[in-house]
Amino acid sequence: MPEITYAPIEARWATELAAIERAAFPTAGIQDLLEVADILALCKTFPGGGFVALDGDTPVGMGVGILIDFDFDDPHHSLDDLTGELSCGNHSDDSDWYYGVTIAVDPAYRRLGIGHQLYIRRKDVVRRLGKKGIVAGGVIPGYKDHIHAMSADEYVDKVRAGELYDPTLSFQIENGFEAICAIPDYMDDPAVGDNAVLIVWRNPDLA
Repeated sequence: MPEITYAPIEARWATELAAIERAAFPTAGIQDLLEVADILALCKTFPGGGFVALDGDTPVGMGVGILIDFDFDDPHHSLDDLTGELSCGNHSDDSDWYYGVTIAVDPAYRRLGIGHQLYIRRKDVVRRLGKKGIVAGGVIPGYKDHIHAMSADEYVDKVRAGELYDPTLSFQIENGFEAICAIPDYMDDPAVGDNAVLIVWRNPDLA
């Protein structure tokens, strides 16, 4: 089993990280995935919000995010609307929420706890900066098998209740996230009808 280490994101890994993002989300449209220019911009804009998983010197996963203000009374949004130009144009150091732009793990390195470790580091950032928590549009890859049988909201309800298992959403719930509602037209991913799910982790230090 490889020994995975973690480091703050750096521009020198941008090409490899863009390839990991592409491999991790094969059914998503390229315009909704991080490309090299986005990763370089994130490294400049909010380097403290990004982490890379390494096998030796080779990147095998990443988690990146920005700080934004989020309106929970109007939760339906697209990824582009929230992140802005180059996936970080709407970042503001003064904002209350860490918005999770992506967690992407090389498919060959799944089930090694990398996603869990990246979530721990995101939570540490939120607690250190005194922010309200983490908000994100989570992918629901398992929905493709149920898309003709139920709405995305019904699917989220069943995963939340433990009646269905989703490889991503179930994992996020296990990591302390609440699944709020489905988000239609979140990103170009025809396999799941362009749906995602609004997930929230609230900073327990502020409770």
